[in-house]
Amino acid sequence: MKGTVGELGEFGLIRELTSRLTTTPAVRVGPGDDAAVVAAPDRRVVASTDILLEGRHFRRDWSTAYDVGRKAAAQNLADIAAMGAVPTALLLGLVVPAELPVTWPSELMDGLRDECQVAGASVVGGDVVRGDTIMVSITALGDLRNQEPVTRAGAQPGDLVAVTGWLGWSAAGYAVLARGFRSPRAFVEAHRRPEPPYHAGPAAAGLGATAMCDVSDGLIADLGHIAEASKVRIDIRSGAIDIPSQMNDIGQAVGVDPMQWVLTGGEDHAIVATFPPDVKLPARWKVIGEVLNPSALPQVTVDGAPWTSKGGWDHFGGDIES
Repeated sequence: MKGTVGELGEFGLIRELTSRLTTTPAVRVGPGDDAAVVAAPDRRVVASTDILLEGRHFRRDWSTAYDVGRKAAAQNLADIAAMGAVPTALLLGLVVPAELPVTWPSELMDGLRDECQVAGASVVGGDVVRGDTIMVSITALGDLRNQEPVTRAGAQPGDLVAVTGWLGWSAAGYAVLARGFRSPRAFVEAHRRPEPPYHAGPAAAGLGATAMCDVSDGLIADLGHIAEASKVRIDIRSGAIDIPSQMNDIGQAVGVDPMQWVLTGGEDHAIVATFPPDVKLPARWKVIGEVLNPSALPQVTVDGAPWTSKGGWDHFGGDIES
């Protein structure tokens, strides 16, 4: 569609965006009414919300609108999965300038829709507002399907720490993009469009996971959330973490130890969980550490010692780059 958002108008834009959507059996009333109605067979709804701001969380010269849609959906749906729930629905709040071409929000919606389909959810409604910069606000919903939610507070000394999904790929891709390159493509795409292992979250709950979190702020930071909530210490075994040869090559090219990306790089949205030591984990889970009694050491250590290199993400402290 040609033209700008301002030329199309609010209701024309809403019609354009909703025309691109698909639905699932969980959606009883979709876009077009005062509110959506989504089935919640468990009678408990898991909810998460997040905001992406242009220039802070994405750049249009690095990512297409479709990429931003996939990423915005993924980081919220991953939160649902990390509670042990099945994603069901997503709501969009969109702020855009009037002069923005209509193709941008249309492609954004395509990305949201397609990522929802991967997770088994659908976009059920939202709102659009005129503003000076692009802001994408997402609310994701999920259903526990008669499982108890897996919080950050249940890890016990003796538990195993295991992860499934990518670690450090998004941070490596960011390093590539920040230096003006577009390859290796797999790492750049990992930054643009993370691929959370959605089905692993509910499966981990079924296996008896005691605590769980998605890796959005960095492995050490997110395990720190679990350690703090559970009042334990967690030790990561660096030798248990495989680093792809191409990531080593990128690290050598930019002068960064790739283990820094693995331990402190966020936005991969892998899932990390703690399990009782007698649980037999499927092959997709990699055991990378253990839960210990609290001590005078930091709550998360690497090979028994504090990790002294900076890294991780703090929205008010800023992105700490290597």
